[in-house]
Amino acid sequence: MHIRVLLAALATALSFGAAAAEQTVKNDSLSNFSSAVIVQGFSAGEKAASWLTSPCNGDLRAVQIYWRSPTGTAPQTIHGAIEISRSGAFPVPGALAQSIVGPVLSDSALNEYRFLDENMTIPLIVPVTANETVVVALAFDAAVTAADPSVVRDTDGNQNGRNGLYAEFPAGTFSWFNSAALGVTGDWVIRAVIDCSVVPQLAEVGVAALATPSQYTAGQPLTYTIVVDNAGPAASASNTIVDIFPAAFSAPSWTCSASGGASCPASGNGNITQIVALPVGANVSFTVTGTVAPGTTGILVNSVTAVVGGSVTDPNGANNTATTNTSPASSENLFRDGFEG
Repeated sequence: MHIRVLLAALATALSFGAAAAEQTVKNDSLSNFSSAVIVQGFSAGEKAASWLTSPCNGDLRAVQIYWRSPTGTAPQTIHGAIEISRSGAFPVPGALAQSIVGPVLSDSALNEYRFLDENMTIPLIVPVTANETVVVALAFDAAVTAADPSVVRDTDGNQNGRNGLYAEFPAGTFSWFNSAALGVTGDWVIRAVIDCSVVPQLAEVGVAALATPSQYTAGQPLTYTIVVDNAGPAASASNTIVDIFPAAFSAPSWTCSASGGASCPASGNGNITQIVALPVGANVSFTVTGTVAPGTTGILVNSVTAVVGGSVTDPNGANNTATTNTSPASSENLFRDGFEG
């Protein structure tokens, strides 16, 4: 292994093309239009490898390698393989999980590989767990001369235990090394893309409602008390509270109080169509006052619903609506003078 390095300005944007649930895992600090070092002098059979730690449970779905020549205009290059292995004991990788044979590398580009075959029919899928380390290695099948493109490193130091080198050192003997021990002073720009399993955010939002008095008298006041709470386990930042009052409930006005870090509008008139925020264990309470219209008969039915929004899911929709059925006061309980038959 005879390492030759060349400083190169990378005037190409490092775009990933990853989906929302995907996270790019890297050791290097390379960013758009920054500088990197081309590491040359590889012999056939040697490998550069990054030890990369998954942030989540999911699948490794892609690998990325920045490839650069001194001129930036070299034709495409094919090398031996990209190998994805379990962590093993640094600097020696563990069991091989997947291999992309014969990767085509384009100059001055962050090359991304998502398939095991050139026809792009067999996707790269390596299951990983949170905090698991995997090894991504580029294997060279031909020597890299001073004029050839090669893998690059960043310029702000070689992180301990994160960069490996399978090198012919001494001549005729191949072994795994910490790349720093062989003079590589930065992190390889070899990355992985992890598709993190999306864990649903669950918030048990419930609604309760009460009418006071429990039986109404036409022409008299009636009060509704509405309480909305969140039993978790996740916070629910956007909940729409909807209460369209009965037509016989005249001139409703309401106030809202919040506890446990919740928030809601302080007051309003008419129907309730308001958004409230509910941290875990918090609640909001609406107090609604109005008058039952003169001449009202029958049961007053009032329903209030909490619609959980955003990225949160309510695991129990059965308690998201509360209904009060308020009957008129019974004439049998009115005052009697004792002389009526």
